[in-house]
Parts: sequence; structure tokens; C-alpha cells
Amino acid sequence: MTLPRETVVSGLVEELVGFDALIRPLRAEEWSTPTRCSGWTVADVAAHVVGTAADIAAGRANLLTEPDRPDRQAQERAGRSPEELADELVAAGKVLADIASGLDDAAWAGPPPVEVPGTLGMAVEGIWYDAYVHADDIRDALGRPSEHGPGLRAAVSHVVDLLSDRDWGPATLRLDGMDPVAVGGGGPEVRGDPLMFVLVATGRAHPIELGLDQTVNLYA
Repeated sequence: MTLPRETVVSGLVEELVGFDALIRPLRAEEWSTPTRCSGWTVADVAAHVVGTAADIAAGRANLLTEPDRPDRQAQERAGRSPEELADELVAAGKVLADIASGLDDAAWAGPPPVEVPGTLGMAVEGIWYDAYVHADDIRDALGRPSEHGPGLRAAVSHVVDLLSDRDWGPATLRLDGMDPVAVGGGGPEVRGDPLMFVLVATGRAHPIELGLDQTVNLYA
């Protein structure tokens, strides 16, 4: 279900710009606020997102498949201020934008440079998904409302791809404001808020919220 190349490239760039705007003005007490990501503060979540962009920009994409990647990225940036991480993100984001804009359709449909499922396009969409979901983690921690923008569509798209790889379903997603999506050939309908679907699929909300079971949790 990966979204079109032009949509993902522009959407990822805008998501990183929005992430910069989200974290740059945070106060010290906000920076240290616990999040729904177990054991992580807002600073840790931000460090992971910034670290992913920085790893790719520095040609270290091979590190992104290591199981300790999130913790490493957070530890490498421990003690840095919101402005310092925002500056690092802006610099890395410019490199990512240049890399992504140089991809053609053949490369987009081809394999990624690291051993992950799917195409290069799916991998790039995954970066957008990750940034969107973690931005929502930060908003949730700070008591701010979620944003139902283009990033949500990318998150649903990527979750569907990941669930399809795990042979989840069959099911038909009829999520609010989105076109129906058949998973595994289509089957029982799943209705509701698309963000809730993403939260359920990533273990951030209980599957009962959508009448599902734990098999929908990608990280269970």
C-alpha cells in the first residue's frame, strides 16, 4: 500500500520540518516529561527521531537494523537541549531531502540498502511513519492534541504494509475519512479512527478499542 513517491518524499520533508517546530521551543520540564514509550522521556523520543535522520544523512543506514538502535540514538544525545537536537535535525533533514528527491521510480520500487522487508519506497515511508508516530508520543506526553494530517495517512499505509508482511487478516479497513483498504484479500470490517488503528497496531492502545485481538500489535 506504499504511497506514491512524490507524496512520501514531500510528506517526509514536511514532517521533519514540523518535528523541528515541535521540539525546538520545549522547556526543560517538558523535555524531561515521561512518555507512553516505556522508560523514555520526551528528550529520548526526540533523540531517536533525530538520530534516525542523522544516521541516514551520515551514510550509516546499516545501523538502523541493529536492535539497540533507539537506545543508542538516545544515549548519543543525552544531555543535549531541544535547540541542539532541532539544529541537528535541520541539517540531517536537508541531506535526506536531497537523497529522496534524487530517487527515480526504478529505485523506489527496488530493494532498500539494508535488510528490511519491502521496497526502498516502503523504507522511506517508514521513516515518515516513525517521525509522525513519535511526534504524537510527544504531544500525548505534553497533553497536546494529536494531528490528523498527511502523516496519519502515511502511518496507516505503513502499518498495513507491516501487517501484510505478517499475514495479518483478512480484513477490510474502513477507517474514518480514508478509502477502504483490503488486507489479506479483504474480510471482516475494521471501523474507527485511523489514529486509534495506528496506536493499537503499535501497542500504544489496547486492541479492544477497535474490537481486535493482540495479533494486530506489530510489537507484541
